[in-house]
Amino acid sequence: MVYSSLIRQGKEGLTFYQFPLFQSVPGLVHGVFTRRGGESEGDLSGLNLSFSVGDRGGRVAGNRKRVRDLLNLPSLTSLRQVHGTVAVTIFNGWGRDTTGTPEMETGDILLTDRPGIGLVIKQADCQAVMLYDPRQRALANMHCGWRGNVRGVIPEGIKQMRVVYGTDPADLLAAIGPSLGPCCAEFIHYREELPKEAWRYRVRPFYFDLWQWSRDQLLAAGVKAENIEIAGICTSCRTDEFYSYRKEKKTGRFGSVIGLLPQPKLHPKQW
Repeated sequence: MVYSSLIRQGKEGLTFYQFPLFQSVPGLVHGVFTRRGGESEGDLSGLNLSFSVGDRGGRVAGNRKRVRDLLNLPSLTSLRQVHGTVAVTIFNGWGRDTTGTPEMETGDILLTDRPGIGLVIKQADCQAVMLYDPRQRALANMHCGWRGNVRGVIPEGIKQMRVVYGTDPADLLAAIGPSLGPCCAEFIHYREELPKEAWRYRVRPFYFDLWQWSRDQLLAAGVKAENIEIAGICTSCRTDEFYSYRKEKKTGRFGSVIGLLPQPKLHPKQW
């Protein structure tokens, strides 16, 4: 499997990665933010974006504001992630800014076609699977751990894009971010935890390729192979850059963010 050549960037004291597939799209902004920079301390040191790991709310809010400002997005929206398949659609006229306020909504799929909203998935080994429909100008960001693979969060997210926006999956651009790699995705009790159809992703005794599993789910849902990019960066191996629950247990959450830039306001003389 070929991995994407991610573009590593440093700006305003933060370090983040970008996918070439998304970077070339006008009006689309995104970033996979590392743990570097930020205000959090101790085990959560760096750019922790989660309110649910024992960090001070003010620090999380400050970290989120840095991300928001860097991407030039008026607001960020995230969910209380529960390894499920519930989708929350942010439509015109509604979009809760969780930059400085803990999340109220529960779910693992965020969708929008509204400019100015950054969709945030928080991670510490799970995947963020980001989708963009260039025809309908719509987005999705999905939280996909191994439970998400088992429960079908990826096909559900694409289904919701079809229902809400009329998306043709063949139009979608998809990116699978840094997450637990086949080198470290160990499942001692895989016979009880994973369905038999997932056993073919075993790369050696007890180790599984979750990236390939997600890629295959994207393909099965109708996404074209040439429109899928995979980071190929294992979070457990790279705790210098990313938080990893498997490796560190008590740790923070980094974030993958995607959004549409707000439309510029026209001066009356430009009407």
